[in-house]
Amino acid sequence: MKVVSLKRLGDLEQELTNRFPDVEFLFTKGVNEIAKSDRSTLDILIGYDSNLDESFLTECPNLKWIAWYATGVNKLPLNYIANQNILLTNGKGIHAKQMAEFITAFILDDYKKMRTSYINQQNKVYDSKLTADRVGKQTVLFLGTGTIAQRTAHVLQALDMNILGINTTGHKVNGINKTYALKELLSVLPEADIVVNTLPETANTIHLLTSEHFSQMKNTALFINVGRGSIVKEDILIKVLKDSVIRHAYLDVFEKEPLTQQNELFNLSNVTITAHITGNGKENFQEATDLFTKNLTHFLNNNHLIENEVDAKQGY
Repeated sequence: MKVVSLKRLGDLEQELTNRFPDVEFLFTKGVNEIAKSDRSTLDILIGYDSNLDESFLTECPNLKWIAWYATGVNKLPLNYIANQNILLTNGKGIHAKQMAEFITAFILDDYKKMRTSYINQQNKVYDSKLTADRVGKQTVLFLGTGTIAQRTAHVLQALDMNILGINTTGHKVNGINKTYALKELLSVLPEADIVVNTLPETANTIHLLTSEHFSQMKNTALFINVGRGSIVKEDILIKVLKDSVIRHAYLDVFEKEPLTQQNELFNLSNVTITAHITGNGKENFQEATDLFTKNLTHFLNNNHLIENEVDAKQGY
């Protein structure tokens, strides 16, 4: 069994080698470092590299499993993976911890007017009458009720916030007060003070949000996007913010990344931008490798995986 890593893993490399002495490991910095001889003989790919494409995979005839260290798999050649019956797992749940902290930070940063205080500081203005709003009793609507939403809901419940969720069928989810089916989205949006997109990119979620959806939100609404930028066309989002259809947006993901310096979003005063960093965490490689280790133990015993298996046909 030959495992090739798309990332160098530091001390974890020796840990893996020691734990699985019968497995051959090769640790690289990405697909461009993997020799053709290794491509033709590898059985498992682990890690993450945005350069991994169908052309590379066609040179890996023995590939049985991709253990993707990121949560999103939308950039992978999913049709090829599905047609070749290659197993696929992702890092779902690992990034949720970090992302829950970011979402909470965004909400508190907004409601506690930290941006205003910073601007005052830059202008040497001391405004002791600045008054913040409480988040208690505010309604948060999560688009998507997976691990990110569930982890964040657990945190926000402690702040006495009302948590709603949208998923495909409206099925109940622990930690979320009430859930609705996706077809009910337009009717639910007016209830939300804060709308948080955590949906992955699939055929059903690309450009899901239209101008009509934003017009159904409160004009005081806060929109947070940590899912995928493709949830809404960029020109629609820019117009919504320019016209103050909603009050403010915190954006970590974008329809086209990276943003260019000329992107109009940079010029808007009612948007706060982070550079697709909400899933970044120093602990990610350790936790993703721990997950891979659990799956590898079962895979070596019976060719089965026990956690985070992705349906390549569905994209999640």
